[in-house]
Amino acid sequence: MYQNEQLTAVEMRTGQTGTVVEVLGGHGFIRRLYALGIRPGKKITKLSATLFRGPVILRVDSAQVAVGYGMARKIRVQVAKYLPRPS
Repeated sequence: MYQNEQLTAVEMRTGQTGTVVEVLGGHGFIRRLYALGIRPGKKITKLSATLFRGPVILRVDSAQVAVGYGMARKIRVQVAKYLPRPS
């Protein structure tokens, strides 16, 4: 059984895919992310992240995009979470 869960792009696990639900921030910030292809309704996959608040690498469509830690914290994503059936 799957249950939907909302996370930020920072909280996603490497390899996890989800649908962008919301982009938080000011008008200029949102325009910058839209220019990278990150907008509500798009599927993104977290490819990697570095330790200590480094950049987060995301796959959007067929492109790889690097966004800063602060930017990734403002991207809300809905992911499917697997819940095992009770015995």
